[in-house]
Amino acid sequence: MPGTVRFYLNQILVDVPVTDCTQSVLGALRYGLALTGSKEGCAEGDCGACTIVIGALENGRVHYRAVNACILFLPELDGKDVFTVEGLAQKNGGLHPVQQAMVDLHGSQCGFCTPGFVMSLYAHYLNDGSFDRQVLKDVLAGNLCRCTGYGPILDAGEAVGRQLASAANARPEIDGAAQRLAAIRRSAMLDITVPCPITGVPQHYQAPRNSDELAKALMVAPDATILAGGTDVGLWVTKQHRRLQHLISITAIDDLRSITDDEKEITIGAAVRHSDAMAALAALHPDIGELWRRFGSVQVRNSGTLGGNIANGSPIGDSMPPLIALGASITLRHGDQRRTVPLQDYFLAYGRQGRTPGEFVEHIRVPKIEANQHLRCYKISKRFDQDISALCFALFVHVVDDHVKAVRIAFGGMAATPKRAEHAEQALLGKAWDEPQINAAMAALGQDFTPLSDMRASADYRMMAARNVLYKAWLELSGTSGPLRLVGPGADPQAMVGEAAHD
Repeated sequence: MPGTVRFYLNQILVDVPVTDCTQSVLGALRYGLALTGSKEGCAEGDCGACTIVIGALENGRVHYRAVNACILFLPELDGKDVFTVEGLAQKNGGLHPVQQAMVDLHGSQCGFCTPGFVMSLYAHYLNDGSFDRQVLKDVLAGNLCRCTGYGPILDAGEAVGRQLASAANARPEIDGAAQRLAAIRRSAMLDITVPCPITGVPQHYQAPRNSDELAKALMVAPDATILAGGTDVGLWVTKQHRRLQHLISITAIDDLRSITDDEKEITIGAAVRHSDAMAALAALHPDIGELWRRFGSVQVRNSGTLGGNIANGSPIGDSMPPLIALGASITLRHGDQRRTVPLQDYFLAYGRQGRTPGEFVEHIRVPKIEANQHLRCYKISKRFDQDISALCFALFVHVVDDHVKAVRIAFGGMAATPKRAEHAEQALLGKAWDEPQINAAMAALGQDFTPLSDMRASADYRMMAARNVLYKAWLELSGTSGPLRLVGPGADPQAMVGEAAHD
């Protein structure tokens, strides 16, 4: 039906008219559907007060994810299974076990953030996740509470885990979900045109079903905004108040949601969510998994895509440094034409990427790590969870007979784009994998970067931290023990060459 999206809302099939293609799901729930349990705290996907649970049919199964409703556009709900906190009530009128545990263990005070915590725990409950306390800390990292303190909320989560372990068929609300969603799944592209409620100018929203349809749509409208997870584009609307006239969503394209793993590389479709890409890439090396654990929040990783993060080309996007260090490449498609570009060459300048109008990122290819090859990734930020990097670092090095056969060093947050440290690499390439050469590489970082000062870090701090993480990587990979020698902002980089490792 033109101008309408169809989905299940708290187990009821609904047809919701679209009057604004960029209306947030949160706005539609609160002001159109009178479901006010979900709250607006930040309107940028940080606080988690608006968290809802969305189930999507993928490869014959329904996958449920906690997402931020404040930066998700209403048309993205088409064909989904949606739960809000109002939908958790039991048929006998009682509370859901997650809600009951929050009550019993005093997990709520003012209650503003409580629905979001409940829905994050509920999504974890639906997915039969571990309710270990450390796991729960990661699950709830995208939900902020200002008055209760997290202890009682974590206690409630552990109680839910104990109850779930002893319950049989504890999730009747999702029985038959795959069949229900298959029955309302569109076979043709969703195509909506409505007048903008502010300007009256026509707004377009399209959701192609395959990459061929996407390529054709972009040939017709090369200046359209490609919508992947919306974790950046959503903020263009909520924070910058931009009026987007034409959106083409890739979230319903099955062939862009695939991950292929062969002997040499992993190929990741541009519409693969961070949470799925994370699992595949973490298998390459534990450092990648640890870095991705600090990438946004669960809700952001459940909506955002690896392809979208790359396509936007932010200089502080945490996915780029490890992918560049690993020698990743991307496939760009324009109509029926494809070209492969090394990821490092895709970023041209601040806000400018090597993508022509109508061209889109189709796949990301990531080589696997082989024998005697090593990777280290570090993120420097003011807090551990859900913070933007002051800098992000990745080192790939191939050592043969104690000499560096290949090396790639990549940084985010040190320049206008994610960038390799080419002078530092040259100081290591073909040389002994020892401290004098690491000292030389640390000094050479001054030729590679002229970082800026901003609210996250000063230029001096960034350079100091960049040199120190390179040194830290060498210490870890060489098996050297002892205290780190920190290089302060006042130190002479050239004087480091040949210094002893420890005081």
